[in-house]
Amino acid sequence: MSDWTREEALIVAGSRLLHDDRIVFAGIGAPLVAAALAQRVHAPGLTIVLEGGCIGAKPRAGALPTSTNEMRSAHGSEMLTGIVDVFLYAQRGLYDYGFVGVGQIDRFGNVNTSVIGPRERPAVRLPGSGGANDIVSHCREILLITKHERRRFVERVDFRTSPGYLGGGDERALAGLTRGRPTQVMTDLALFDFEPTSHELRLQALQPGVEVDEVQEATGFELLVSPVVGRLTPPTVEELHVLRELCEGPPPAA
Repeated sequence: MSDWTREEALIVAGSRLLHDDRIVFAGIGAPLVAAALAQRVHAPGLTIVLEGGCIGAKPRAGALPTSTNEMRSAHGSEMLTGIVDVFLYAQRGLYDYGFVGVGQIDRFGNVNTSVIGPRERPAVRLPGSGGANDIVSHCREILLITKHERRRFVERVDFRTSPGYLGGGDERALAGLTRGRPTQVMTDLALFDFEPTSHELRLQALQPGVEVDEVQEATGFELLVSPVVGRLTPPTVEELHVLRELCEGPPPAA
Protein backbone atom coordinates (compact mmCIF):
# COMPACT_ATOMS: atom_id res chain seq x y z
CA MET A 1 0.00 0.00 0.00
CA SER A 2 1.63 3.26 -1.16
CA ASP A 3 1.36 6.58 0.63
CA TRP A 4 0.64 8.44 -2.60
CA THR A 5 -2.21 8.42 -5.11
CA ARG A 6 -2.00 7.90 -8.85
CA GLU A 7 -2.99 11.52 -9.35
CA GLU A 8 -0.04 12.59 -7.21
CA ALA A 9 2.26 10.27 -9.16
CA LEU A 10 0.99 11.89 -12.36
CA ILE A 11 1.79 15.43 -11.20
CA VAL A 12 5.18 14.47 -9.78
CA ALA A 13 6.22 12.62 -12.92
CA GLY A 14 4.99 15.53 -15.04
CA SER A 15 7.05 17.98 -13.00
CA ARG A 16 10.19 15.95 -13.67
CA LEU A 17 9.85 16.61 -17.42
CA LEU A 18 10.67 20.28 -16.77
CA HIS A 19 14.30 21.35 -16.43
CA ASP A 20 15.91 24.28 -14.66
CA ASP A 21 16.51 27.63 -16.37
CA ARG A 22 13.88 26.95 -19.04
CA ILE A 23 10.61 28.68 -19.92
CA VAL A 24 7.29 26.82 -19.83
CA PHE A 25 3.99 28.11 -21.21
CA ALA A 26 1.65 26.23 -18.89
CA GLY A 27 -2.06 25.58 -19.01
CA ILE A 28 -4.22 25.81 -15.90
CA GLY A 29 -4.78 22.64 -13.91
CA ALA A 30 -2.33 19.75 -13.90
CA PRO A 31 0.27 21.52 -16.12
CA LEU A 32 0.47 24.52 -13.78
CA VAL A 33 0.59 22.37 -10.64
CA ALA A 34 3.40 20.26 -12.14
CA ALA A 35 5.29 23.40 -13.19
CA ALA A 36 4.92 24.96 -9.75
CA LEU A 37 6.14 21.74 -8.15
CA ALA A 38 9.18 21.64 -10.42
CA GLN A 39 9.94 25.27 -9.58
CA ARG A 40 9.88 24.53 -5.86
CA VAL A 41 11.77 21.21 -5.88
CA HIS A 42 14.37 20.87 -8.63
CA ALA A 43 14.03 23.77 -11.10
CA PRO A 44 14.13 27.09 -9.18
CA GLY A 45 15.10 28.90 -12.38
CA LEU A 46 12.04 27.65 -14.29
CA THR A 47 10.03 30.58 -15.69
CA ILE A 48 6.27 29.94 -15.77
CA VAL A 49 4.24 31.84 -18.37
CA LEU A 50 0.44 31.95 -18.22
CA GLU A 51 -2.01 32.85 -20.95
CA GLY A 52 -3.42 35.92 -19.22
CA GLY A 53 -0.09 37.72 -19.59
CA CYS A 54 1.81 36.61 -16.49
CA ILE A 55 5.52 35.96 -16.98
CA GLY A 56 7.59 34.46 -14.18
CA ALA A 57 4.59 33.46 -12.05
CA LYS A 58 5.24 31.82 -8.68
CA PRO A 59 1.93 30.26 -7.61
CA ARG A 60 1.07 30.62 -3.93
CA ALA A 61 0.54 27.45 -1.91
CA GLY A 62 -3.12 26.80 -1.22
CA ALA A 63 -4.24 29.47 -3.68
CA LEU A 64 -3.59 27.98 -7.11
CA PRO A 65 -5.58 29.82 -9.82
CA THR A 66 -8.46 28.13 -11.61
CA SER A 67 -8.25 30.55 -14.53
CA THR A 68 -5.44 32.38 -16.31
CA ASN A 69 -7.45 35.59 -16.02
CA GLU A 70 -7.75 35.83 -12.24
CA MET A 71 -5.30 37.80 -10.13
CA ARG A 72 -4.06 34.72 -8.28
CA SER A 73 -2.36 33.68 -11.52
CA ALA A 74 -0.19 36.80 -11.30
CA HIS A 75 1.26 35.99 -7.88
CA GLY A 76 5.00 36.56 -7.80
CA SER A 77 5.20 37.40 -11.50
CA GLU A 78 8.21 39.27 -12.81
CA MET A 79 6.16 40.87 -15.58
CA LEU A 80 2.46 41.45 -16.26
CA THR A 81 1.78 41.99 -19.93
CA GLY A 82 -1.16 41.19 -22.20
CA ILE A 83 -2.45 38.03 -23.82
CA VAL A 84 -1.34 39.22 -27.25
CA ASP A 85 2.25 39.68 -26.06
CA VAL A 86 2.66 36.22 -24.53
CA PHE A 87 1.41 34.59 -27.72
CA LEU A 88 3.66 36.75 -29.89
CA TYR A 89 6.59 35.49 -27.79
CA ALA A 90 5.41 31.94 -28.53
CA GLN A 91 5.30 32.66 -32.26
CA ARG A 92 8.88 33.95 -32.04
CA GLY A 93 9.98 30.62 -30.55
CA LEU A 94 10.93 31.96 -27.12
CA TYR A 95 9.35 29.21 -25.00
CA ASP A 96 11.14 25.93 -24.35
CA TYR A 97 8.01 24.04 -23.35
CA GLY A 98 4.31 24.15 -24.01
CA PHE A 99 2.52 22.14 -21.30
CA VAL A 100 -1.21 21.42 -21.70
CA GLY A 101 -3.93 19.02 -20.62
CA VAL A 102 -6.03 16.67 -22.72
CA GLY A 103 -9.73 15.91 -23.27
CA GLN A 104 -9.14 13.32 -25.98
CA ILE A 105 -5.86 12.30 -27.63
CA ASP A 106 -5.22 10.01 -30.59
CA ARG A 107 -2.26 7.88 -31.66
CA PHE A 108 -0.53 10.85 -33.34
CA GLY A 109 -0.88 13.25 -30.42
CA ASN A 110 -3.76 15.32 -31.78
CA VAL A 111 -5.74 16.79 -28.89
CA ASN A 112 -9.45 17.47 -28.49
CA THR A 113 -10.63 19.92 -25.83
CA SER A 114 -13.71 21.11 -27.75
CA VAL A 115 -16.56 18.61 -28.14
CA ILE A 116 -17.35 14.93 -27.72
CA GLY A 117 -19.58 13.63 -30.50
CA PRO A 118 -20.58 15.38 -33.74
CA ARG A 119 -19.67 19.06 -33.80
CA GLU A 120 -23.23 19.98 -34.89
CA ARG A 121 -24.88 18.13 -31.97
CA PRO A 122 -22.18 17.24 -29.43
CA ALA A 123 -22.89 14.93 -26.51
CA VAL A 124 -20.44 16.90 -24.34
CA ARG A 125 -18.99 20.38 -24.68
CA LEU A 126 -15.43 20.64 -23.35
CA PRO A 127 -13.74 23.92 -22.30
CA GLY A 128 -12.50 24.67 -25.82
CA SER A 129 -9.10 25.68 -27.10
CA GLY A 130 -8.31 28.78 -25.10
CA GLY A 131 -4.64 29.26 -25.93
CA ALA A 132 -3.89 25.54 -26.32
CA ASN A 133 -3.82 25.54 -30.11
CA ASP A 134 -1.28 28.37 -30.15
CA ILE A 135 0.81 26.74 -27.43
CA VAL A 136 0.90 23.39 -29.22
CA SER A 137 1.58 25.02 -32.59
CA HIS A 138 4.49 27.25 -31.55
CA CYS A 139 6.39 26.11 -28.44
CA ARG A 140 9.60 24.14 -28.97
CA GLU A 141 8.66 21.01 -27.03
CA ILE A 142 5.04 20.08 -26.40
CA LEU A 143 4.32 18.13 -23.21
CA LEU A 144 0.85 16.67 -22.62
CA ILE A 145 -0.53 15.48 -19.30
CA THR A 146 -3.75 13.60 -18.57
CA LYS A 147 -5.47 10.85 -16.68
CA HIS A 148 -5.27 7.62 -18.70
CA GLU A 149 -8.71 6.34 -19.75
CA ARG A 150 -10.01 4.52 -22.82
CA ARG A 151 -12.48 7.35 -23.48
CA ARG A 152 -9.55 9.80 -23.65
CA PHE A 153 -7.10 7.71 -25.68
CA VAL A 154 -9.06 7.19 -28.89
CA GLU A 155 -8.29 6.01 -32.42
CA ARG A 156 -9.42 9.38 -33.80
CA VAL A 157 -10.33 12.50 -31.83
CA ASP A 158 -13.88 13.80 -32.33
CA PHE A 159 -12.52 17.31 -32.92
CA ARG A 160 -8.93 18.34 -33.59
CA THR A 161 -8.51 21.33 -31.26
CA SER A 162 -4.71 21.28 -31.10
CA PRO A 163 -2.46 19.65 -33.70
CA GLY A 164 -0.15 16.81 -32.87
CA TYR A 165 1.43 15.07 -35.83
CA LEU A 166 -1.92 15.24 -37.71
CA GLY A 167 -2.01 11.98 -39.73
CA GLY A 168 1.52 10.98 -38.76
CA GLY A 169 4.78 10.97 -40.66
CA ASP A 170 5.72 14.40 -42.01
CA GLU A 171 2.19 15.84 -41.99
CA ARG A 172 2.85 18.30 -39.14
CA ALA A 173 5.86 19.77 -40.93
CA LEU A 174 4.06 19.85 -44.28
CA ALA A 175 1.28 21.85 -42.63
CA GLY A 176 3.86 24.51 -41.76
CA LEU A 177 4.29 23.61 -38.09
CA THR A 178 8.07 23.35 -38.14
CA ARG A 179 9.19 25.30 -35.07
CA GLY A 180 8.16 22.85 -32.34
CA ARG A 181 6.85 19.33 -31.86
CA PRO A 182 5.06 17.10 -29.36
CA THR A 183 7.68 15.14 -27.45
CA GLN A 184 6.11 13.40 -24.43
CA VAL A 185 2.75 12.46 -22.95
CA MET A 186 2.51 11.81 -19.22
CA THR A 187 -0.39 9.91 -17.69
CA ASP A 188 -1.16 8.33 -14.34
CA LEU A 189 -0.25 4.98 -15.92
CA ALA A 190 2.74 5.68 -18.13
CA LEU A 191 5.08 7.98 -20.01
CA PHE A 192 4.96 8.07 -23.81
CA ASP A 193 7.16 9.53 -26.51
CA PHE A 194 6.63 9.53 -30.31
CA GLU A 195 8.27 7.11 -32.74
CA PRO A 196 10.71 9.24 -34.79
CA THR A 197 9.47 8.27 -38.28
CA SER A 198 5.76 7.51 -38.01
CA HIS A 199 5.35 9.93 -35.07
CA GLU A 200 3.02 7.43 -33.46
CA LEU A 201 2.52 7.51 -29.70
CA ARG A 202 4.89 4.99 -28.09
CA LEU A 203 4.95 3.55 -24.58
CA GLN A 204 8.25 4.50 -22.99
CA ALA A 205 7.97 3.90 -19.22
CA LEU A 206 5.43 2.68 -16.66
CA GLN A 207 4.28 4.35 -13.48
CA PRO A 208 5.03 2.42 -10.25
CA GLY A 209 2.82 -0.64 -9.87
CA VAL A 210 1.48 -0.51 -13.46
CA GLU A 211 2.03 -3.13 -16.17
CA VAL A 212 1.81 -2.92 -19.96
CA ASP A 213 -1.48 -4.87 -20.12
CA GLU A 214 -3.18 -2.31 -17.86
CA VAL A 215 -2.05 0.54 -20.12
CA GLN A 216 -3.31 -1.26 -23.23
CA GLU A 217 -6.66 -1.97 -21.57
CA ALA A 218 -7.07 1.76 -20.87
CA THR A 219 -6.21 2.72 -24.47
CA GLY A 220 -8.67 2.74 -27.37
CA PHE A 221 -6.13 1.68 -29.99
CA GLU A 222 -3.26 -0.78 -30.31
CA LEU A 223 -0.25 0.62 -28.48
CA LEU A 224 3.19 0.90 -29.95
CA VAL A 225 5.63 -0.26 -27.26
CA SER A 226 9.34 0.61 -26.99
CA PRO A 227 11.75 -2.36 -27.16
CA VAL A 228 12.78 -1.54 -23.58
CA VAL A 229 10.06 -0.19 -21.29
CA GLY A 230 11.38 1.69 -18.29
CA ARG A 231 9.90 2.23 -14.85
CA LEU A 232 9.26 5.69 -13.41
CA THR A 233 10.55 6.40 -9.92
CA PRO A 234 7.88 6.80 -7.21
CA PRO A 235 7.30 10.26 -5.72
CA THR A 236 9.78 11.21 -3.01
CA VAL A 237 8.83 12.38 0.46
CA GLU A 238 9.91 15.91 -0.45
CA GLU A 239 7.92 15.97 -3.69
CA LEU A 240 4.77 14.76 -1.92
CA HIS A 241 5.18 17.27 0.91
CA VAL A 242 5.60 20.19 -1.49
CA LEU A 243 2.79 19.03 -3.78
CA ARG A 244 0.29 18.64 -0.95
CA GLU A 245 1.26 22.02 0.46
CA LEU A 246 0.81 23.59 -2.99
CA CYS A 247 -2.69 22.14 -3.34
CA GLU A 248 -3.90 22.45 0.26
CA GLY A 249 -1.84 25.30 1.66
CA PRO A 250 0.77 25.29 4.42
CA PRO A 251 -0.21 23.67 7.73
CA PRO A 252 -1.53 26.04 10.41
CA ALA A 253 1.06 27.48 12.76
CA ALA A 254 1.40 25.58 16.02
